[in-house]
Amino acid sequence: MVRNAARYAVAKLPRYTSYPTAAEFGPEVDAGTYGAWLDALPAETELSLYLHVPFCAELCHYCGCTTTAVKRYGPVADFVEVLALEIGLVADRLADGGGERRPVTHIHWGGGTPTTLSGADMEWIGNLLKERFDIRADAEIAVEIDPRRVGEKHLAAFRALGVNRASVGVQDFDPVVQKAIGRIQTIEETRGAIAGLRAAGVEGVNVDLVYGLPYQTPEGFSRTLQEVVAMAPDRIALFGYAHVPWMKRNQALIPEAALPSTEERLIFAERSAAELTAAGYVTVGLDHFARPDDPLAQAAAGGDLHRNFQGYTTDRASALLAFGPSAIGSLPGGVGRPGGYVQNHATVGPWRAAIREGRLATTRGAAVDADTRLDAAVIERLMCALSVDLAEVAVAHRRCPSRFAPSLPAIDRLAADGLVVRSGWKLSVPVEARAFVRHVCAVFDGYRRDLPQRHAAAV
Repeated sequence: MVRNAARYAVAKLPRYTSYPTAAEFGPEVDAGTYGAWLDALPAETELSLYLHVPFCAELCHYCGCTTTAVKRYGPVADFVEVLALEIGLVADRLADGGGERRPVTHIHWGGGTPTTLSGADMEWIGNLLKERFDIRADAEIAVEIDPRRVGEKHLAAFRALGVNRASVGVQDFDPVVQKAIGRIQTIEETRGAIAGLRAAGVEGVNVDLVYGLPYQTPEGFSRTLQEVVAMAPDRIALFGYAHVPWMKRNQALIPEAALPSTEERLIFAERSAAELTAAGYVTVGLDHFARPDDPLAQAAAGGDLHRNFQGYTTDRASALLAFGPSAIGSLPGGVGRPGGYVQNHATVGPWRAAIREGRLATTRGAAVDADTRLDAAVIERLMCALSVDLAEVAVAHRRCPSRFAPSLPAIDRLAADGLVVRSGWKLSVPVEARAFVRHVCAVFDGYRRDLPQRHAAAV
């Protein structure tokens, strides 16, 4: 049993999709840094590619993504042209004049709404990736979709490009909640989109849900869960709404008085998890659920689950190349080989200007040294497996386990409240404390600052 649960639930903590987190990125990592890291990347390194489409047809009130609402296709067409230039710029850098195509095991289209692009433009960019990179036959090619904005031409493009996984945004089916968050989406639209994806050969379908939205009730959200389960998605992501209107101005349209309390958010998380596991889904990490035969569930069971800016993943590529405004990538470091995180200009204008001038658009990031890689490994294991053997991780990084000794008093204080169990160097988060795993991660976060405005509530 977790003691002082309400106090822990309101604490402001990162989501730890990376470490260091994006809040720690700075201008000391720039286009020159990224270029040097690309130059040092060994030719055999397997790559993951991320394409950020920064447009939506309309901006939902709750959205925390980097995106802009567009009414005309002109800005989108211009973006596609510049995106193609950026892909060529990076591919040329990696080829170093030799024409060699680097191996790719994973492609993710995110946003925004990737299907803001026409089916023809998605197919053009996808074919360009095939020309410039060696896309492996078993690569996962994933796309995020708004079921209200996917048509037959998009589905045809998905089939042509070999898209084999799609994430379908739902959030909540309650009409009152939908009106409050500025996203009207019917059950029929969603069901039809999923059927279309299946018919187009998309084998893996994910559904994204959000709790903690205005006017939500546990009973109403339970009805949404029942509708979603009936659609038989392979994975369900259950995110807690992050209310950060000081960072995302559109969230100021959310009526704060209608947001669920901390205690109610805890009920949402716990009851929803119980309902999904009762429906046959396996709990994966902090907030994902998957069918037992899904690769994500199998990776979790085998200790091979990973975490990146797209959430939990089976992607094992050590390098992530990111394209588009605000997109975040990462390059592995090693002995004599620096690496870390890079992020493009956040807005379209400066990103476009840099690429058209033949320059990489990196404007910020974080270099990762050996100590940071060690802490990152601990945080990722906690987020993915809810357990970690500190001694094992230390030895794998050629360090002494005593490196973690200063962290143990803080761990023991969390253990006294039921958030973690410690046996020597081994830590495990009890099932009932899963929602609080980020508190355990924060113990190993050397960058953490007590600045509440930087992050949303922990639960």
